[in-house]
Amino acid sequence: MNQLSIRHLTGIRGLTRNDLDLIFQTAKGFKEVINRPIKKVPSLRDITIANLFFENSTRTRLSFELAEKRLSADVVNFSAGSSSVKKGETLVDTVNNILAMKVDLVVIRHPHPGAPDFLARKLDTVVVNAGDGTHEHPTQALLDAFSLLERLGDLEGKNVAIVGDIRHSRVAISNILCLKLMGANVRVCGPKTLIPKHIQTLGVEVSHDLDETLLWCDVANMLRIQLERQERGSVPYFPSLREYAMQYGLNNERMNRIDRPITIMHPGPINRGVEITSDVADSAHSIILDQVENGVAIRMAVLYLLTAKG
Repeated sequence: MNQLSIRHLTGIRGLTRNDLDLIFQTAKGFKEVINRPIKKVPSLRDITIANLFFENSTRTRLSFELAEKRLSADVVNFSAGSSSVKKGETLVDTVNNILAMKVDLVVIRHPHPGAPDFLARKLDTVVVNAGDGTHEHPTQALLDAFSLLERLGDLEGKNVAIVGDIRHSRVAISNILCLKLMGANVRVCGPKTLIPKHIQTLGVEVSHDLDETLLWCDVANMLRIQLERQERGSVPYFPSLREYAMQYGLNNERMNRIDRPITIMHPGPINRGVEITSDVADSAHSIILDQVENGVAIRMAVLYLLTAKG
């Protein structure tokens, strides 16, 4: 089977294990392409893709744009900050106006959870979620899993810890769903204030002890503290960044207490010295730069497979 079971990628929910295998196999081929002297293929020639970013982004937007150009697609970039959205135009009006320009696929990042699903129901075009609020970020989860497969070979039975600001992280939710689908054991770790209630319903363990979690895990995915998503004027989720770093920051001292190698990940951008120190982020244990490179290959695979299905 060489087709996805879905028409849109609005989240990891709805994907099958066969879908994951197909995406990873396709990404493997595209990774070979982007490491060649000539990095472009004509796979999406005459396809027009609109990148709709209603929320600030650098890494994800550039990764999608590079993936699209590597596939020879025509690319339209839209930024809400310089658009008619500021004049009161609705999300559907904005997208309909863009689709009237004969766009074949929409990549959307939006601050409101569910916006990509809403568009997928309203529009007769392919929709890819590039992050919606604190809900999901499916391509990040796919590139994380792909990077782990390259390092570990298989995720069945592996212990993966996701550490940090779980409450405000769309990366955490998508990663949990993807890793569980691949047979991994998942534990979230962080202060009680940053762990959502009922997170166990997703089939994960919960811990508030980083040192014990590091002894348990094969992989530690360190998440950024998302100060911009924490409610202004509310009671702080932790006393200070310094205290958070002492309790939940990954450093060489902690790594040296572990009697076996573990794999270190981070979805970026990194707050060096808070959730992870530079010596750990840049160490041989880290696959952070592999994640960045694999992001382009995974997004090429997703765009190619969804456009072929669309």
